[in-house]
Amino acid sequence: MFIIQMDSNLSSYDPKLLLHGEQFLEIYKPVSASGKIRSSRRISGLHDKGTSAILELEILSRDLETGEVLFFNRSTLFLRGAGGFSPSRSQMYSYSSRTPSNNNLVVKFSKQGAVSDDTPDAEFVDHIQLSQALLYRLSGDMNPLHSDPEFALEAGFERPILHGLCTLGFAVRAVIRCCADGDSSKVQSIQCRFVHHVFPGEILVTEMWKDHSNTRVSFVCKVKNRGKIVLFGSVRLHPKLSML
Repeated sequence: MFIIQMDSNLSSYDPKLLLHGEQFLEIYKPVSASGKIRSSRRISGLHDKGTSAILELEILSRDLETGEVLFFNRSTLFLRGAGGFSPSRSQMYSYSSRTPSNNNLVVKFSKQGAVSDDTPDAEFVDHIQLSQALLYRLSGDMNPLHSDPEFALEAGFERPILHGLCTLGFAVRAVIRCCADGDSSKVQSIQCRFVHHVFPGEILVTEMWKDHSNTRVSFVCKVKNRGKIVLFGSVRLHPKLSML
């Protein structure tokens, strides 16, 4: 198994006030099934939204033995009730990311989130098991928002919700199955915006659109019974591998 050491001095927060807004991941080296990883993180942005705050967090992960950079994560966190600390407030809700491999890379999302009015190139349906959030907690995310009914009610939800990254995992797996021949090693980067929550037990429908080069797949993930878009984004595939 992996042993992960974190270098961080971040302050604690009330998880009832936190929601995951956006996520970006870029993979630089193949990750083996076992080994040791050292991850360092830093706060790269903080924005006052009036009644809430937007926190941008970057995490860089290296092989502990060789020092090689393996992957890079950038998360945008939405802190409800934490705004009003700045006299000058930005009205834009977007972020940019500069990664070690490409200093010019900029990731931005529109508020609307519409990908295309065209018929999807592929569609995949997943049924989320009622126990999925409890299983995902084994990854180390122990936020009671995903397991404690009373806590979820206090946070404004009728019952525990699924982790945003777990929902993203279902969407990316659909892209890998439908657009990458089931080969996860073809994934170079992932970006997404979380729009709405998902309850365990619901049915997810992931719609996908490929670009002309077949190296970028845009996707929208919806909850079938509520008709809600829960997240949208894109997966970039390695150019050479996608042409094989």
